[in-house]
Amino acid sequence: MSDIDQMRRNVLIGGAAVAAGIGLPLAATAAQPKQGARQVNTITTKDGTQIYFKDWGPKTAQPIVFHHGWPLSADDWDTQMLYFLGQGFRVVAHDRRGHGRSSQVAVGHDMDHYAADVAAVVEHLDLRKAVHIGHSTGGGEATRYVARHGQKQGRVAKLVLIGAVPPIMLKTAAYPGGLPLEVFDGLRKELAANRAQFYLDFASGPFYSFNRPGAKVSQGVIQNWWRQGMMGGAKAHYQGIKAFSETDFTEDLKAISVPTLVMHGDDDQIVPIANSALLSVRLLKNGVLKVYEKLPHGMCTTHADVVNPDLLAFIKSAV
Repeated sequence: MSDIDQMRRNVLIGGAAVAAGIGLPLAATAAQPKQGARQVNTITTKDGTQIYFKDWGPKTAQPIVFHHGWPLSADDWDTQMLYFLGQGFRVVAHDRRGHGRSSQVAVGHDMDHYAADVAAVVEHLDLRKAVHIGHSTGGGEATRYVARHGQKQGRVAKLVLIGAVPPIMLKTAAYPGGLPLEVFDGLRKELAANRAQFYLDFASGPFYSFNRPGAKVSQGVIQNWWRQGMMGGAKAHYQGIKAFSETDFTEDLKAISVPTLVMHGDDDQIVPIANSALLSVRLLKNGVLKVYEKLPHGMCTTHADVVNPDLLAFIKSAV
């Protein structure tokens, strides 16, 4: 039997076996892809953590790097990424360690590791003159990255903080207007007891202000939030509460000199504006504050038609 005849025989046998639900030894089937051959966008950090990232658009275009909130993933930025891709930018977003498609590692769930992971992605892609946009916890991550890594390396052009946690969410002697520790202990308790239900309640209530009278509730938005949250690891999310609530970004904000836009909804029920944006802009050397009347914490999703053009205007501005 010729090689061609043998190949045809193997294909026919393999097809019949699949149709009949019969497993065959590898030697009797057509060529199989090697295990692990699927190509994905990941890097491995110095401590062995795999970080997943998206990288869309022309490699020569100005990059915009998006930092997602807790407990979500890079998918939370899809609306913005598609918008800016259409504007000719290169758009990059990663899943924080323990979140989304990145490794569910047991350690490193703190802002120093988060920022170092971002630096690893940025350096891997050799991004320069990048605009970093961070939402909520991602705003803290972006702040620490720019202050301790990107700005020193000359890789950052501008920074945007949206509903961001800096300077610190927790009530302290320096920030008496912060939230008491009991609030965050309550989040940890609910997460540990029933994470799936907790995430449904969080997304259907205060995150998007769907709990307000007359709110236009989107089940798709709620389910997408829940989907992203449940993709990540419970340990990372549990420890992430401490990271986003107790990290003090005061010195990071003071160290940042690149133009920074601070955007915040005045109906933000997750990160109250009085102890976040209003204080952060005072600590920044080159900060501008834009307050959005009655907009919620998740305004990048609920009001993308408002947020996206404002982001574009800032990015294209001469400041």
